Amino acid sequence: MKRKETACVTEQLQLAEGIYSLRLRVSFADAVKPGQFVSLFTGDPSRLLPRPLSVCGADPAAGEIRVVYRVAGSGTKDFSGLVKGDKVDVMGPLGNGFPLEETAGKRVLLAGGGIGIPPMLFCVEMLADEERKEKPASVTFAAGYRSADTFLLEEMKAAAPVLISTDDGSLGVHGTVLDAVRASGAEADVIFACGPKVMLRAVKDFARETGAACYVSLEERMACGVGVCLGCVAKTTGIDSHSHVGNTRICADGPVFAAEEVDLT
Repeated sequence: MKRKETACVTEQLQLAEGIYSLRLRVSFADAVKPGQFVSLFTGDPSRLLPRPLSVCGADPAAGEIRVVYRVAGSGTKDFSGLVKGDKVDVMGPLGNGFPLEETAGKRVLLAGGGIGIPPMLFCVEMLADEERKEKPASVTFAAGYRSADTFLLEEMKAAAPVLISTDDGSLGVHGTVLDAVRASGAEADVIFACGPKVMLRAVKDFARETGAACYVSLEERMACGVGVCLGCVAKTTGIDSHSHVGNTRICADGPVFAAEEVDLT
């Protein structure tokens, strides 16, 4: 159940140009799931709306969550100045998560593009959990970066085989995440993906071609983060029985959807 509270910063590190890893002590570390997000408040009264940040990991024993984010504006710029011991208001966990229960004993492809990579790392950590060792999933990462200035790459390599693509060709396959997947011949029964819409559209097409189950986490500008303002509406492929229109709220009904449920055009 979501709650708003004041969290304590336990660590902040810069991972790459404009990319930061922030650890927060919160009361809901044992409840957050891969694919969910939290909303952080800047504390500046001129910026009333929080900033949604996907969760990269959780340590229930320490009561901590980890978010990895890109500085994209004044709000996230403020967050980049936080240091150990600082306090920040946070609301979470928000949204839904990836259906990890569908991965038992299956080949799983985790596809992340840019700042869509962090929740994929959280996924593989949870898939390696003790409870899943009876029917472990076989996991492959596909990570897309702008250039060789990567982040989280060593942590991903320690968890699973990694396929890398870069926009400029400076590392791995020159092209997209799907270019790297196709070049490797990787196969999957289940695909989890997070990244830009153009990437998700390609992943959805690939899943349709190969018959894999596919779940995508949509990126969108959010305002309230709880489904009230209707500022992050996405098109669906079906008509909602309640509203009778083909729309859904990414923050409240997502951000994770079965790929066939959402229109990514």
